Amino acid sequence: MGVLIVASRSTVRRTLLPDDPVARALTWSTMSSALSRGVFFSVSVLFFTRVAGLTPTTVGFGLTIAGAAAVAASLGAGYLAGLVGARRVLLFSTAGQGLALLAYLVVSSPTTFVGVACAAVGQQAMQRTALNTMIAQSFTGPERVEVRARLRVVMNCFIGAGTALAAVVLAIGTRPAYLLAMASTAALLFVSALSVRRVTTPGPSGPPRVTHRRRSPLSDRTYLAATALNAVMTMQFGMLTVGVPLWIAGWTTAPAVTVAVLLALNTVIVSLLQVWAARGARDLPAAGRSVAGAGALLAVACGLYAAATYGGVAMVVVVLALATVAHSLAEVVSEAGSWTLAFELADPDNAGAYQGVSQTGAALGSMLAPLVVTATAIEHGRVGWVVLAALFLAAGLSTRELARRQAT
Repeated sequence: MGVLIVASRSTVRRTLLPDDPVARALTWSTMSSALSRGVFFSVSVLFFTRVAGLTPTTVGFGLTIAGAAAVAASLGAGYLAGLVGARRVLLFSTAGQGLALLAYLVVSSPTTFVGVACAAVGQQAMQRTALNTMIAQSFTGPERVEVRARLRVVMNCFIGAGTALAAVVLAIGTRPAYLLAMASTAALLFVSALSVRRVTTPGPSGPPRVTHRRRSPLSDRTYLAATALNAVMTMQFGMLTVGVPLWIAGWTTAPAVTVAVLLALNTVIVSLLQVWAARGARDLPAAGRSVAGAGALLAVACGLYAAATYGGVAMVVVVLALATVAHSLAEVVSEAGSWTLAFELADPDNAGAYQGVSQTGAALGSMLAPLVVTATAIEHGRVGWVVLAALFLAAGLSTRELARRQAT
């Protein structure tokens, strides 16, 4: 027991206080930004409708447009990182997102809401590209994937903490409480930006001058194929956050609170197993196998979600829980595999552009996920779940074949 406690403390210390100065600064930055995100996720929609006076349709339409802006921002951030350095892009996009969240406090019309949403979501997409570029430039080999995995664990844990803090605001439910919560999301992002300022990484003029022509990701068919396949796998997140709640509410006998329980279960599994999964995807063949395994697990999850229409309430909840376990396991192994592919298939001399393309694919998958999931599972029931299962399985197996060919 003592050995387990020591090992657990060591793991927590390595995750929250890594020895590498770049990893440590990124970790502290991620803590603040994840707290901000947790609060924002919990209170933003109610703030927009109850305080800002916007209709749910306006909010949904504006966030859809913002999602499209994020696709372009992800790509642009990669090329911008190559010009001015990933650290500067991360610093200014983080601070810029903080300013955009402050601007939500004075939004009073649909037009201004759409503009502010595009700025906020677009700069969040730029953050993700810049973060991955910094990791690609600052670390090598399997270390990059492990750092990325630890940051994801930190993000999940602190999003959960932010959600817990937001519960207090939701319980109070007053206009001042919502205003204070939204202001705090911006303040936390400014703190996150301060942590980024302490990072010292090579800028575009830091590394030795490249003597050969850098590859462009837009003409790299292998990288584009891997990005497209990852966009399909990325739709699993929309399936969990949009499809599953709608499925539970409209097609099963499970109580509404089941949604919160399943999301909490997902958070726990991802937090506990993400670093472990990263260690199993250290090279291209292993990454391909990880994504293929994720495709199979997602197919199983889809089957279990479809089966949750049978039986009494207790049985339905058990089946949904099993589906979420399979879904969560798929999430950790697919993410680990996708990070390795995004890093290892890229030209290291053009890391920013490559990570920009990779994040563009992920943003595109996230944008399309609600449409795809509702058009299949929610509209057509069990037949739709079969279609989704086949889609994820095909994407996983195709990724494994692509990785195998590149490794030989």
